[in-house]
Amino acid sequence: MSETTVTVESSATEAEANSGSCCGSCGTGAAQAPATTTAERAVFQVKGMTCSHCVSSVTAELRKVAGVTEVAVDLATGQVTVDSTAPLADADVAAAIDEAGYDLVGRLAG
Repeated sequence: MSETTVTVESSATEAEANSGSCCGSCGTGAAQAPATTTAERAVFQVKGMTCSHCVSSVTAELRKVAGVTEVAVDLATGQVTVDSTAPLADADVAAAIDEAGYDLVGRLAG
């Protein structure tokens, strides 16, 4: 009997497979959780947000602040939760919110 060799090629390149860049959603690799470390959480009250564009603007500006790892905006209450690797200065948060076009009322928690 003769032997037959079958080669199956994956759609992921060897570099992708070895770099861990595959998200795993297509089933070709294992998904990896993001490597973020959150040491601090603070909640701020923001005035003037009325729509999803407001949420996007505030989120984008706060993500530019050094150390910020996550931003969650509750449009209904005007509360903005910010996770960061270190405590945030209220002045930095106020400047980011002002740049987005809104007013920081104050820190609620954290």
